[in-house]
Amino acid sequence: MKKDRNYPKPVLTPGEVARRSGVAVSALHFYESKGLIFSTRNSGNQRRYSRDVLRRVAIIKIAQRIGIPLASVSDSLENMPADKRMSAQEWGNLTQHWRDELDKRIETLTRLRNDLDGCIGCGCLSMRDCPLRNPGDLLGQQGSGAVLLDPEQDGSLHKTR
Repeated sequence: MKKDRNYPKPVLTPGEVARRSGVAVSALHFYESKGLIFSTRNSGNQRRYSRDVLRRVAIIKIAQRIGIPLASVSDSLENMPADKRMSAQEWGNLTQHWRDELDKRIETLTRLRNDLDGCIGCGCLSMRDCPLRNPGDLLGQQGSGAVLLDPEQDGSLHKTR
C-alpha cells in the first residue's frame, strides 16, 4: 500500500507544546503575540501548533538563557522557516549574530569587572575620578550642582537646579 504524503501535519494543543517544551502556556501566547511562533485555529477557535513550533521554542529558550533580548530573537527568526526544520547553514547564520552580541557583552563585562577590581583596591568612588561612578567625568563637564540623566528627553545630561 502506498503512503499518502499529502496528509495534514500533526498538530499540538498549547498544553502539549507546553509539556513538551517546558514553557508555560502563557509564555506560548506571549511568544505568539511577539511573532516568534505561529498557530492556527481549529473549528472551535482553539489554537493548534505544528510540531515545528517545538524547535522554535527551543531556539527561543536557548537565546533567553544566553541573554539575547526577544527583539533580537524576533529579528533573527524573521527570515527563518516557520514550518520546517532549519538547516545547519541556517542555524549557523542565526547564531553568528548572537555570537557577535555575546562577544561584545563579554568584552564590556570584563572591562567593568576589571574596573571594579581597581575600585575595590582604592575605595575612593570619587565623583570626579571614578571611571565606574562617573565615566569620562561627564557630570563635572556640566558644571557644579546636581546633574542627572533624563532618559525621557534625548538621553543627555541636564542640570536639576
